[in-house]
Amino acid sequence: MYCQRAVRQKNMKTFLHVGCGSASKAQTTPVFRTDEWKEIRLDVDPLFKPDIVASSTNMEAIADASMDAIFSSHNIEHLYAHEVPKAIREFVRVLKDDGYLVITCPDLKAVCALVVEDKLLQPCYTAPAGPVAPFDILYGFRPHVASGRENMAHKSGFTEKVLTWTLRHYGFSKIVSMHRGSPYFDLYALATKKSMPDNELRALALQHFPRVR
Repeated sequence: MYCQRAVRQKNMKTFLHVGCGSASKAQTTPVFRTDEWKEIRLDVDPLFKPDIVASSTNMEAIADASMDAIFSSHNIEHLYAHEVPKAIREFVRVLKDDGYLVITCPDLKAVCALVVEDKLLQPCYTAPAGPVAPFDILYGFRPHVASGRENMAHKSGFTEKVLTWTLRHYGFSKIVSMHRGSPYFDLYALATKKSMPDNELRALALQHFPRVR
């Protein structure tokens, strides 16, 4: 039994959970939730007791080419626009040559459709923390920011086109993306450090992306 466990741990891959907050491996993707993957949690806020306290713009505690994958959920929008390239370059730096990034963030195109309908403050869905309006998606969840957690404010944003361009422009080779619209208002992208055949890229993305109901 011990030998089997040792072999399994030796063969485990490692993913970096960037901007983890209170979330853990269980709140990532179906692939990362398996026993084949080891999670390393990183967050700028020590309150969440991450393995590494750091910003995604400076992950010097992590060695070059040491991660098999990165998972970043609703983290990149908390960075100022000029900080985003720094974070993307850091993602590329810490990934192994065959590594990849799974990233999700708000979809401003879908949210702004509600703003055009003058529904800026009308709840569009209910999260565990409470009702969420387009204002919260654009600028940050107001109750969190009002409680003093100013790092939860949103300082930049993306459409699907802008997200994929940003990932490619700052170092990723191949990107596949999706948007889910209402009631999710989010984007997903999977980006690889080296080139990959399109069919393999799509197959990998399908394993990580949520299914649209």
